[in-house]
Amino acid sequence: MAVEHLNAGNFDSAVSSGIVVVDFWAEWCGPCRMLGPVFEELSGEMDTVKFAKVNITESQELAQKFSVMSIPTLVIFKEGQEVDRMMGAIPKGMLRNWIESKL
Repeated sequence: MAVEHLNAGNFDSAVSSGIVVVDFWAEWCGPCRMLGPVFEELSGEMDTVKFAKVNITESQELAQKFSVMSIPTLVIFKEGQEVDRMMGAIPKGMLRNWIESKL
């Protein structure tokens, strides 16, 4: 499944149902660039989970709304509610295990 790019206009509807992992990131962030390919790979491997990204440079209001203080910040939403978050670039196996623990 392709990674969806979210902004203030489509965020609420995108996370309203199912399980959605959102990556809050920015182009200038080195760890974000390291995490990006891993995030893309998992989106193709985990078809019961939706993967989405929010560029905090373009959507600062979402970063503020969800109190994103450092990036990358990964937030898992279940039926529109935040259930967990993790900060920093992490290896693929750890990321998969973290997501699976919330299913």
